[in-house]
Amino acid sequence: MSRQDPGSTIWFTLSIDGESLGYFNGCEGLSSQVEIEQRQEGGNNGFVWQLPTRVSFSTIRLTRPLTPDTTKVAKWISSLQTGIKRPTAQITALRADGSEVARWGLIEVLPVSWTGPTLDPANPAVATEVLEITHHGFTD
Repeated sequence: MSRQDPGSTIWFTLSIDGESLGYFNGCEGLSSQVEIEQRQEGGNNGFVWQLPTRVSFSTIRLTRPLTPDTTKVAKWISSLQTGIKRPTAQITALRADGSEVARWGLIEVLPVSWTGPTLDPANPAVATEVLEITHHGFTD
């Protein structure tokens, strides 16, 4: 049985309706929260019912160094001006050799924020961009 690296170097791809927006090296916010309503049953003092109600999903934040794929992100965001379409998306975590670690399908995705690089010759840091997206749930 071969043992694979658990993911010391992970890259992420983001695709919107099957079209790749490129590779990202940071991804945070893949989470959901189930709200719980407590109900006490008369005559039963041994426990309280824990009933699920709403499920909410956090905003996902993807980061990467500036690449030519930045124009794909700008095109997607600009397309919102002609009408809001909520596509499906897929985030895939990849090892350094390109093999897949995990995959998350997202329902009804919208970009909520994009921050481009700070271009300052006095600060020679890597030019990075940050894309934040929201969604209505996971598909798989």
